[in-house]
Amino acid sequence: MSEIANLTRRQAAFRSSCISVSSYTVHVDLSSAAEEGATSYPVTSRTELVFDPASAEGQTGAPFLDYMGESVNSLKINGAERDPAEAAGAAGITLEGLVAGTNVVEIESVSRYSRSGEGLHRFVDPSDGSVYLYTQYEPADCRRVFPVFDQPDIKSRFRFSITGPESWQLRSNAPEVSRRRAGDGVVRVEFAETQLMSSYVTALLAGPYHLVSDSWRGAAPDAEEFSIDLAVLCRASLAEYLDAEEILKITKQGLDFFHREFSYPYPWGKYDQVFVPEYNLGAMENPGLVTFTEKHVFDTGATEAQHETRANTILHEMAHMWFGDLVTMQWWDDLWLKESFADYMGSYAVDAATDFTTAWVAFASSRKGWAYVQDQLPTTHPIVADIPDLEAADQNFDGITYAKGASVLKQLAAYAGAEAFRQAARRYFARFAFGNARLADFLDVLEEATGKDMSHWSAAWLQTSGLPVLSAPWDEAGLVQVHQSGTDPATGQHISRPHVIQIGLFTLDGTGVLSRAQSVPAELSTTAPEGLTPVPGLQLPAQETPRVVLPNDQDLTYAKVVLDAASVDAALTYPIGDALARATVWASLWSMVRDGLLVAERFVDAVLQLGLHIPEVSVVQSLLRQANQACELYTPAGRQEEQEARFSAGLAEFIAAAQPSDARLAATRTLAAVSRRHPSQLDHLQSELLSERDEELRWSYLQALAAHGRVGKEELDAEINRRTSARAGIAHRLALAARPDPEIKEAALQQALAGMDADGVELSNDHLTATVDGFTADPHGVAKGYETQYFDSLTEVWERMSQGQATRVVRGLFPGVQQLDAGQEPTDHPMARRARQWLEENGSAPTALRRIVLEEEDHLLRSLRAQQAAM
Repeated sequence: MSEIANLTRRQAAFRSSCISVSSYTVHVDLSSAAEEGATSYPVTSRTELVFDPASAEGQTGAPFLDYMGESVNSLKINGAERDPAEAAGAAGITLEGLVAGTNVVEIESVSRYSRSGEGLHRFVDPSDGSVYLYTQYEPADCRRVFPVFDQPDIKSRFRFSITGPESWQLRSNAPEVSRRRAGDGVVRVEFAETQLMSSYVTALLAGPYHLVSDSWRGAAPDAEEFSIDLAVLCRASLAEYLDAEEILKITKQGLDFFHREFSYPYPWGKYDQVFVPEYNLGAMENPGLVTFTEKHVFDTGATEAQHETRANTILHEMAHMWFGDLVTMQWWDDLWLKESFADYMGSYAVDAATDFTTAWVAFASSRKGWAYVQDQLPTTHPIVADIPDLEAADQNFDGITYAKGASVLKQLAAYAGAEAFRQAARRYFARFAFGNARLADFLDVLEEATGKDMSHWSAAWLQTSGLPVLSAPWDEAGLVQVHQSGTDPATGQHISRPHVIQIGLFTLDGTGVLSRAQSVPAELSTTAPEGLTPVPGLQLPAQETPRVVLPNDQDLTYAKVVLDAASVDAALTYPIGDALARATVWASLWSMVRDGLLVAERFVDAVLQLGLHIPEVSVVQSLLRQANQACELYTPAGRQEEQEARFSAGLAEFIAAAQPSDARLAATRTLAAVSRRHPSQLDHLQSELLSERDEELRWSYLQALAAHGRVGKEELDAEINRRTSARAGIAHRLALAARPDPEIKEAALQQALAGMDADGVELSNDHLTATVDGFTADPHGVAKGYETQYFDSLTEVWERMSQGQATRVVRGLFPGVQQLDAGQEPTDHPMARRARQWLEENGSAPTALRRIVLEEEDHLLRSLRAQQAAM
């Protein structure tokens, strides 16, 4: 990447110091988008900007617009023609000749359709041949569509127009204001000028999308009522599966909630929600035109947890209409200012405003687990991160920025008080509406609302990294204390943070359930002697009885909990009555497996005995995923075969005995996943295939059978001919690559490394992942030895592909599933040594690439250490 392609914080600061943009006027011509093999489209843009040369003194080079298009055909600056060949580079257009004051830059260019989900993505529906287009820009892919100052602190007003087929939905952030014929069956649609917004949340949509319309009417407290037009859209071939009624109900509940909570009226006019194919993310908060992965359109069996997850995503993105869109971070260092808030508010809103009742349980069970894993990596970072450039920004959309930040905000609400937190948010929006803000601005409103000096809290929680560890030792008299420990992986420093928590004691009741006997509040200080805080009033039972001491009852804080041995024994033997405590305890048990403190087999057996019967399916799904990983990664080689057979048999037994339910569906999906590598239940899957109608399950069975050579290309082709859908196309590619044939594996590897299919056509994001996943589904070790080619190809893959596509390849192909020999040290394992060698020999490789390899090496070493501890 050139220097401009990887925009630095310094370059961005230079531009924002001397440039402000009054408006962009952009026309995108999509009239030929439906033509077979279409790869590009014309764009005309007019940018009106104010340039202050005095602010640019001392800087080298002229200001530039970001642009990564196919060609720049004409360039005018203040009416004067400029040579586009001289001004345009691979990632930008230099603006030589700007004058002090107002300038107008006019550009005619051609941009490329994306197949990677970055920029304007073009998708052909295999079921009916229809073409669908949508944009995805965060953090800086707006520049792939039109020339723009693509950084969050140069906000502007945008006026978009689209030329496209008359029968299509043509949409953008703002409402349509005019429509006129532009040829046979073609129209030009103009949209209203937007409010001030950042470029990364602008959006365009085009295609024969199915549409359901509605409206909401309401108001912020003490304000006049107003209406918002609502729309829900998806591909026409998925229309029969779109449960728009539920989606719109949640949307209205969310708008009611956020207007009450934020006391600031929704500022973006309409509210469209579109479910789009081949999407890289869960969703994106484009004002007035929110995009979601169409995995949230349930065309196959869906659990209650999937519905709740969708509700959470809807309300997460809605929170962004205020946190992120109305008030935006200045640079990507403060990405957390929107993502942590939206993650926290999504769960809060689901819990407070919808019919779902387990939002915080799912948060404790799954979302925080993402943060716990990320925060123990050597690449962890503070919530307020140091982001020097766009490559670093792209990798900062991680478990720290989202889930840890949200967890810390939940602790902040407990620390500061819910009402003070609410008042701080309201002041934040009122003070910085349509502008940009930094951490200091947020702390100012917090201090005003709470009356507390927040600098110590911020320094401890937001500006340091690492995972605090809480345990609950006791003295000779049975009085419980809470011990805080932990080390920051990045600095090696001791972790000490303030916490407001509850410590719970759960004892066995008359029904054989561990029920809460006590829950005592405590405030942990950073100055507690030896990290120990006494808990007056909490004492262990005098008699030896099954009990659990939980030093994060009600899951108020962000910390890894290490249970004492008696608590572990009780939790692995008896069910826990309280849902949130149950999720928190199981999360602790999983952390102990990963740390080598709990043998994987005990965890897996307890999941079969207790986990499958937990009422909250979100927890069941998490436990099944973790048990699968425990078998594959954390079980010693000599016992893995037996453990995987026992896990598979336990799942099959549960499936056979259970009535249709969410837990049964989750177990079935897990059994198919396990069977990709373990053959003991293949006969069962082959038998089930005869009667199974669910498309997702059918393909998961076939993928497992294909990995073991039990089905071939003929059967797989027959299956896709039964239903030619987008899902089937992805699953079919995975299954073909999974077959245990050396030539097939070699072909799949070359396609993955090249990002091209066998015909030399670029693989889409989803199809690239399917190729990688099919290749690594290798229970017979047919592809063994590919690791040398993998490591030798890393730098070239990174240079040739977009960062999103390259990340799929580098992570997906890393040889991280390994077994430790008896007597072998984890760091001496050949694959660990090979990863370390690459890092040592490639010190000048791009930082983002090195980060991925370093993280994958750490995951590998963790699994090997757990195996060693269990030997």
